[in-house]
Amino acid sequence: MTIPDTMFTSVLTEPKSIELQRVDLPHPQRGQVLMRVTAVGVCGSDTHFYETGVIGDIVVDGPIVLGHETAGEIVAVGEGVDPARIGTQVAIEPQMPCRRCDFCKEGSYHLCTDMRFYGAYPVDGSFSEYALIDDDFAHAVPKTMTAEEAALVEPVSVAVHACRRGKVTAGSKVLITGAGPIGVLCAQVARAFGATEIVVSDPIPHRRDYAASHGASTVLDPAAGGLEKYDRHFTVYIDASANARAIQSAFPTIRPGGIAVLVGMGGQELQIPIAMIQHREIVLTGTYRYVNTWPTAIELIATGAIEVASLVTGRFGLDGVEEALMKAKTDPTAIKTMIIPSLTEYAQ
Repeated sequence: MTIPDTMFTSVLTEPKSIELQRVDLPHPQRGQVLMRVTAVGVCGSDTHFYETGVIGDIVVDGPIVLGHETAGEIVAVGEGVDPARIGTQVAIEPQMPCRRCDFCKEGSYHLCTDMRFYGAYPVDGSFSEYALIDDDFAHAVPKTMTAEEAALVEPVSVAVHACRRGKVTAGSKVLITGAGPIGVLCAQVARAFGATEIVVSDPIPHRRDYAASHGASTVLDPAAGGLEKYDRHFTVYIDASANARAIQSAFPTIRPGGIAVLVGMGGQELQIPIAMIQHREIVLTGTYRYVNTWPTAIELIATGAIEVASLVTGRFGLDGVEEALMKAKTDPTAIKTMIIPSLTEYAQ
């Protein structure tokens, strides 16, 4: 395969403005691989950066390439990397920790004090034809796995991390608020981890229907009520909605000693029932990306323990990134949109 000197990339130049640009091809440094990007999932965080330029304390202060749910094929390697890796199909863990701080040394590298993360300013992401990543964060996937499935290893990893934080295990009773991609994947992973009851709440009918066929044992419309009958019932609560009312309504359903895991990125503050948390000894925690999840996520997809291919409801080239970023807001039936660089018009 001939590697070009330049590539096309979709650059966020300012909020609500993306340009397709031709740039020099990056070269892998020691310990890195260069991959040809085959598929990139669009995440809600990408859309938020596009619309506002801000997520939490990360502020976009210049041009940036978004995208972090990435699959690709290794086409070149840097010094110290086995050349036999060329041609390998991979799912990219989009984190580049320092490997030297206490968190990295302890194995909690996702909490690295000097983390560089795809698509989080000032680090470019993967809405490009090619991208670089550390060799050991380019995880090989089975040949039976499609590029889109490999790209979805990233959101599956979010779900794996959430279920681990919630200590989901055999016999767990789980409530999930929000049936977007992450909520549905949390339901599937919880089922794979042994949960015997999984209730998913979402106001959108087609998302409830999808959840019902992908892991949930029961689905609820929060507008119609229904949580009242689950007083002190669930061992684990996972929020994938970032909706304050949804989170607040869920606390009474958590049994004493239960765990509440906040995954969705919402506002900076949230009112919570402190007395209830204290008296029931409810553990309230959040999730920050993921850690040591890629092997598990790949195995869950590859073995069919969870199904992800049907999540994909739209595909665009690099020239359609702006439309793709807004698809979840403009199309009520959209679940997961993919960027496929090979679909880009005039990209070759």
